[in-house]
Amino acid sequence: MVVSQAPSSMTFAGLEVWFDDRVLRPREWTQAQSDWAAELLDDAPAGQVLELFAGVGHIGLAAVAANARELVMVDLNPVACDLARRNADAAGMGARVEIRQGRIDEVLGSRETFPVIIADPPWVPTAGIGEFPEDPTIAIDGGEDGLALARIACEVVDRHLAPGGSAILQLGNIGQADQLDAHLEAAGSQLGVVETRTFERGVLVRLGVRAGSSAG
Repeated sequence: MVVSQAPSSMTFAGLEVWFDDRVLRPREWTQAQSDWAAELLDDAPAGQVLELFAGVGHIGLAAVAANARELVMVDLNPVACDLARRNADAAGMGARVEIRQGRIDEVLGSRETFPVIIADPPWVPTAGIGEFPEDPTIAIDGGEDGLALARIACEVVDRHLAPGGSAILQLGNIGQADQLDAHLEAAGSQLGVVETRTFERGVLVRLGVRAGSSAG
């Protein structure tokens, strides 16, 4: 185990969630992402839920806590993966949670699809990460414009979203949401930002098949 000797815990959506200073502390507002994903799961096709940039797993765990869905979590940070396993076990969901440590674009099988995908990519522009000295760089650095990893997440969603499915991404602001939608359109993706929800600390966007595109 690479979990530190003195992790802290907090309550998130009724779950006890463990973290330490080598991972991003869970933000309470992100329960909105869990809740939105859970809403979508009520009517989503059968299948596992995928969580990209899962961190300690709190968002995905809260999304599937009230249903029987299995959850696949992906994160590059081995510390986050160990803590996510601890949190899944503590929530009594260990048997239906699979954790994959690695790059999000390298750990999924070519034929794997998921009806709901949750993603919390780092979205702080590199020049601004100094404003958040308590946050690990790996968890917040989104590249020059803050969208480098969000664009990779969209590529993964494009390849692995099941027909009729949706993805919920967390971003920093409406401007980033607009930029990401324009990027998808320019790339010729069938996906686009089909709904946006704005909060004081960030923005959630739902990706789905763009109007006028076929589901392929």
